[in-house]
Amino acid sequence: MLPIQRFSSAVLADIVRRQPASPARTSFAWQLAVGPALARVTTVSLTETTLYVRAADARWLGEIERARATILPKVQALLGNDTVTKITTR
Repeated sequence: MLPIQRFSSAVLADIVRRQPASPARTSFAWQLAVGPALARVTTVSLTETTLYVRAADARWLGEIERARATILPKVQALLGNDTVTKITTR
């Protein structure tokens, strides 16, 4: 038996991956991966396989840099491992 959080996360990731690539899909996946607070102060764009992240100020960029190893696998689970291979902050 799977815990509901694990099951629902897998189902949601499958639904997101099936959607056509778009800025809205990328932003939605980012919001799910980082949570509402970080999503409010950042914008993202996907170029080829690099996810570019812009933040309201340098403090938030520092938070993203520190959490990069945690964030990247979450985004990859939602968009696909070959869709996003790295995160670059601006």
